[in-house]
Amino acid sequence: MRLDARAYRIPTDAPEGDGTLTWSATTLVLVRASADGSVGIGWTYGPAAVAAVVPELLAPAVADLDPDDVPAAWLAMRRQLRNAGRPGIGGLALSAADNAIWDLKARRLDLPLARLLGTVRHQVPIYGSGGFTTYDGETQHRQLVGWTRDHGITRVKIKIGESWGADEDRDLARMAAARRSIGPDVELYVDANGGYTRKQAVRVLRSAADLDVRWFEEPVSSDDLTGLGMVRDQVCADVAAGEYGFDLVYFQRMVPYVDCLQIDVTRCGGITEFLRVAAVAAAAGLEVSAHCAPHQHSAVTAAIPNLRHLEWFHDHVRIESMLFEGAVPATGGTAPVNLTEPGNGLVFRETDADRYRVG
Repeated sequence: MRLDARAYRIPTDAPEGDGTLTWSATTLVLVRASADGSVGIGWTYGPAAVAAVVPELLAPAVADLDPDDVPAAWLAMRRQLRNAGRPGIGGLALSAADNAIWDLKARRLDLPLARLLGTVRHQVPIYGSGGFTTYDGETQHRQLVGWTRDHGITRVKIKIGESWGADEDRDLARMAAARRSIGPDVELYVDANGGYTRKQAVRVLRSAADLDVRWFEEPVSSDDLTGLGMVRDQVCADVAAGEYGFDLVYFQRMVPYVDCLQIDVTRCGGITEFLRVAAVAAAAGLEVSAHCAPHQHSAVTAAIPNLRHLEWFHDHVRIESMLFEGAVPATGGTAPVNLTEPGNGLVFRETDADRYRVG
């Protein structure tokens, strides 16, 4: 089995930002796994340096392995990262490679990946995600109305915690504007990206009590487990975190402190580890939510019983629609799962992507 990787840096359609970070471009790292004339693809979002990890460390680890033995390949790659480090760039590369190997296996068997994994559902519930702190009021309104009125999405999320929590008044004003845009029947979610302190997070959400916020993502740093638990116990909205998790133990430690565990298949260790994390959450009676990269999550989110929803993230939806033939729209609050084409059902538009290549 062979692995190779390339990186593509795609400018955003407008400046984007959240409570603790701003950006003007997003880098997609695509991994190809090939064997016996078949090719599988997987990807992650992260620095272009992720691509270098694949040929240097991961490809040699799986070169002599049967491409159908995905758990053996995952274990060999994970072990190879011992000195390089599992969290961070190494974990992103592992995730993309594992996703590609699963896709390769499905294509070799001429099966949709969702059929290979098994399905609980054929439509994945989603929520619209964007509402960046860099948006003005009109831009935020247009995005929210587009999701709810034009596409029938029944859950939407905006970013708050602007400038590390330094502008609570604007946060509250934008939350109120969002509620006016979507009306009373759509669920409103907010994400502070760890920008608030503990009591500040509680104070802000209590000040917005009349807005019926249902989801409070990373009200404080995801490293502050005690703080997450404190906020969870003092607000009505469900508290969620986990998107920065790179291994199973991270999620196991977080389980007692959140209402819903977020998992990112492009960070956590790929499909192999995603399934394990979902099982850990289920054992604790928790649902999970898939973070970003919607088309990379499609098959695995169809496979797990305790899924709440998948994040239909504006930045990644746009990129995946640009660069992958077979990308699907989300309407009525769900996205369809590929059940007909081999693998993940996607074809990478290499010619279209070449102008964005950076590694």
